[in-house]
Amino acid sequence: MYALTIRGDLIAQHYLIGGDWGAENMPHSHHYQVEVQLEGDQLDQHGFLVDIVDLESSLNRLLARYRDQMLNELPEFSGLNPSLEHFSRIFCQALSENIHAANVRAVTVRLWENELAWASCQLRRDQAG
Repeated sequence: MYALTIRGDLIAQHYLIGGDWGAENMPHSHHYQVEVQLEGDQLDQHGFLVDIVDLESSLNRLLARYRDQMLNELPEFSGLNPSLEHFSRIFCQALSENIHAANVRAVTVRLWENELAWASCQLRRDQAG
């Protein structure tokens, strides 16, 4: 299996809801580090898992979507606690929708909230179609 990983970063704000988490219940910022990993069994005719320029472009568009935003105010977080886990899933789903390479079997997003804490989401893709 081949894997390709790229990274990016953004600063966004949020506050946690639904529990008593002290300072985390107040609006605050995080400097998120994003790692995107694609996996697949086969390379394309050029020897790539995907075109890295296209992947970087998709990542940069998504980073721009969330950069300097209050996550709580975005429609995709409506009714959700904007936890690191939810954010990693939302980010992974949005990015996966822009990856059209048939040989990609899995998309994983690892989202670092700080140097100690991260959450990830992996979406496996059906190879039948």
